[in-house]
Amino acid sequence: MKVLVAEDQAVSRHLLVGNLRKWGYDVMAVEDGTRAWEALQAEEAPQLAILDWLMPGMDGIDICRQIRQSPRTRPIYLILLTARRGQEDKVTGLQSGADDYVTKPFNREELRARVQVGIRVLELQGALAQRVRQLEEALSRVKTLQGLLPICSYCKKIRNDRNYWQQVEGYISDHTEAQFSHGICPECYARFVQPELDRLHGHTEKTQ
Repeated sequence: MKVLVAEDQAVSRHLLVGNLRKWGYDVMAVEDGTRAWEALQAEEAPQLAILDWLMPGMDGIDICRQIRQSPRTRPIYLILLTARRGQEDKVTGLQSGADDYVTKPFNREELRARVQVGIRVLELQGALAQRVRQLEEALSRVKTLQGLLPICSYCKKIRNDRNYWQQVEGYISDHTEAQFSHGICPECYARFVQPELDRLHGHTEKTQ
């Protein structure tokens, strides 16, 4: 998992990068909001970003807002990092589009736990997106029968949308993915097959 760290304070940035790399993450670090925004617009952009609230160029709040307003095919988890501890500040940060909020000076284990939560959320979103794609592909292959079907009372043929009459199995094959195997129900066996067998059996006895 690639993680972006956007922090203009060198000491804080080095601490963040060092911890994240120790935890096994591929870390990309920038020192201003403009570079952070460019990194998040790249084709292989990091999926998790830790953004300082106040930075040269774009600040973390602006980046969060821009990210949420821009169309994206891949989800991104945004953690806002700031020295502001007020309740109103937290609300402002989350309303801007941040997924989580960490105050400075950050607690190492708390940061690790919050990053792990972000990874789990991204994994769940990825699994859900994959499931949605599978369902969409399945639905695109499904044909459905809809509306009132005119069917002949005698021969049981169905009139299609071109005003032609065709056998039931032919119509269903054209409008669904169903395949047919033919058999004989007990009623038809008694009405049609057994009399024919009896007739053939009687004919055989006469010829003998």
